[in-house]
Amino acid sequence: MKKVLVVEDDKFLRKIIKRKLSAEGYEVLEAVDGEEGIRMAKGKKPDLILLDLVLPEITGFEVLAKLKEKGPVSEIPVIILSNLSGVEEIRKGIKMGAADYLVKAHFNPSEIILKMELVFGKNKK
Repeated sequence: MKKVLVVEDDKFLRKIIKRKLSAEGYEVLEAVDGEEGIRMAKGKKPDLILLDLVLPEITGFEVLAKLKEKGPVSEIPVIILSNLSGVEEIRKGIKMGAADYLVKAHFNPSEIILKMELVFGKNKK
């Protein structure tokens, strides 16, 4: 069973994503802020991380930078899931090492799973 860490401060959205991922057979870990997300990533070593950018304490970009530093979690694929939809944010996220960047308003949970499966497929090669 693949393990997915959802780093999202919005409780309602986190619950929707967790319900859909669990129904699809994923083990879901949850973090409500960036610091907790980093700790969980390092401690639980998920197979993939869904990361919001607008988080309390530290931003998702700061989380991504820490996760992509050389070390045991740097190879974990990260999909950014954010309401920030500017070209600059998207470019920055991809340049920093995100596997994909999804704008929340444009994707439903089924489409998120589709993107996750594409990322998992890329990482098998």
